[in-house]
Amino acid sequence: MELAFIPSPSRSVLHLGPIPLRGYAFCIIIGVFVAVWLGNKRWIARGGRSGTVADIAVWAVPFGLLGGRLYHVITDYELYFSEGRDWVDAFKVWEGGLGIWGAIALGAVGAWIGCRRRGIPLPAYADAIAPGIAFAQAIGRWGNWFNQELYGKATDLPWALHITSSADGRVPGYYHPTFLYESLWCIGVGLLVIWADRRFQLGHGRAFALYVAAYCVGRGWIEYMRVDDAHHILGLRLNDWTAMVVFLLAVLYIVISARRRPGREAVVEPGADTPADKDGETAAATEASGKDTDVSGKEVSGKDADSADRANPADADADRPGESGSAEDTDVVEDVEPATADEAGSAKKG
Repeated sequence: MELAFIPSPSRSVLHLGPIPLRGYAFCIIIGVFVAVWLGNKRWIARGGRSGTVADIAVWAVPFGLLGGRLYHVITDYELYFSEGRDWVDAFKVWEGGLGIWGAIALGAVGAWIGCRRRGIPLPAYADAIAPGIAFAQAIGRWGNWFNQELYGKATDLPWALHITSSADGRVPGYYHPTFLYESLWCIGVGLLVIWADRRFQLGHGRAFALYVAAYCVGRGWIEYMRVDDAHHILGLRLNDWTAMVVFLLAVLYIVISARRRPGREAVVEPGADTPADKDGETAAATEASGKDTDVSGKEVSGKDADSADRANPADADADRPGESGSAEDTDVVEDVEPATADEAGSAKKG
């Protein structure tokens, strides 16, 4: 018996009357809320409107869940369509089985639809939500802990995961907590994207591409440790090959995008609070208060304003109606043609 280990939950479902509350679903929901909250903050900082991220998430999240489930069912079809299996189980998402590759791919389609409807660029939106997605994955992975699934090889390390009942029929014991490894890795990926985005001003989808590339690196070695059933190609699990291909595509995108479109795009969303809007609000408030301000926006009292008039008599006279320099006594000259040489000479003789 191990002296130290990570215990598995005694149950994955709690019942509130007739309503089942599943730990797996809770982790997914909490992850989505975190992603939307952080994405909203980052989107506003880029010049967007509050609420836009949530509005687009209404499209992206359902598409992502559908894509994640489709990827899992297609790559593990024998779990649902082989002899002795019930195909209805393919719809039981709460029992686990969401492929991140399908979730990101189809979720991007939903986000594209949402962005088109709002008239904003998808790459800028993707950059804003990238670290939030990583943190959402970190939280969502704990759903595997509730379901006692997707663990690694047997180990006697003090942080081994104690499996008491396994859906895949394996012997209960102590295994590598690959769900925990991936959760911690995703937290690191999210922090990396935030740092790199601030340091290098990533734009045009490069922050999102960095998230994808960094996640693939971690998924590669974590996938290698897992012992659940999976398809193998040339001795490697299918998800390992997927991670390698997606990693190369993400890095290629970063390189090409940085050369063609360096820097970060300016996000201008109709209705967003821009610095110009804030200056306009300040000026309007000042005018309504009847107080003077100097060029820096600092409030100037009536006494200071009189002093300024004495220091600049020309300006003060210009403000007094009926006197020299006023707008009423100034003729506006438009379209004046230069005098010819003959006319100038006649004027001189006269």
